[in-house]
Amino acid sequence: MSFESEKPFNDFQHFARGIRRSGDFTINESNLLEQCGTAMMELYKGTRKPKTPEEKEFVKQISSDDVITDRNAKIFKKYLQVIQPRHLHRLCSVGNDEDINNNFMGGSSSSDESALD
Repeated sequence: MSFESEKPFNDFQHFARGIRRSGDFTINESNLLEQCGTAMMELYKGTRKPKTPEEKEFVKQISSDDVITDRNAKIFKKYLQVIQPRHLHRLCSVGNDEDINNNFMGGSSSSDESALD
């Protein structure tokens, strides 16, 4: 059997309650990741050499940008996309402190200096 590993795959850094409870994967996908994820991660990082033709195909598809046809590679690629940092879009921004002071003081800084003299 390919993708054999001695321990189940858990990524508590990204999924504190476990992969199954994350809601990002289907039941079948989470089962496959838990059973074969350790071997997939080792193949992805290069710490393990591919032993079977399935593992060689997995490494080939994960490392290339071509269309992925292998089921294991698709699920692992989905895992990699889920753990990537999410981009935040903010609705407001402030340029610098001068903008803040001018907006709250009701004018430019030169008129404020003359009022203080």
